[in-house]
Amino acid sequence: MIKKSIAAFFTLLVLSSVLAGCNTTKGMGEDISSGGQAISGAATKAQN
Repeated sequence: MIKKSIAAFFTLLVLSSVLAGCNTTKGMGEDISSGGQAISGAATKAQN
């Protein structure tokens, strides 16, 4: 029971920090987009 409570607390903590960092749906979309661009750039550099 205690392990489930701790896991729920940390899940809530992570979700709240993610939402606080994004603030809006638009902001979250921009964050995801920039993450995708970073991955794409890294993949391109790895191919060269």
